[in-house]
Amino acid sequence: MPVPAHYIFLLLAIVCEVIGTTAMAASQQFTRIIPAIIVVVSYGLAFYFLSFSLKVLPVGIAYAIWSGLGIVLISLIGLVVMGQKLDLAAVIGMSLIIAGVLVIHLFSKTAGH
Repeated sequence: MPVPAHYIFLLLAIVCEVIGTTAMAASQQFTRIIPAIIVVVSYGLAFYFLSFSLKVLPVGIAYAIWSGLGIVLISLIGLVVMGQKLDLAAVIGMSLIIAGVLVIHLFSKTAGH
């Protein structure tokens, strides 16, 4: 079963947002030009792709998926790339976020299946 285009656009938006957020940390408060440019371009692309997913998905559903997966991906990048630590409460919280995204995707009639 092929993945619907609106979910592909939402995934692209999430990936661009994660790239932009990672670059924001590297920009050192926008004092480093290359990471700062990556932030601006990535966020621009993120909202561009998000706009396509909003043709089908309600904004609340799209934003819940975007923010949930974005939080988890940024936390994993922080853990693996930046050496940041996650305590048990953070891991449990992120597990609940993933569970929430799955519930929306699998059971919500408003999720644009």
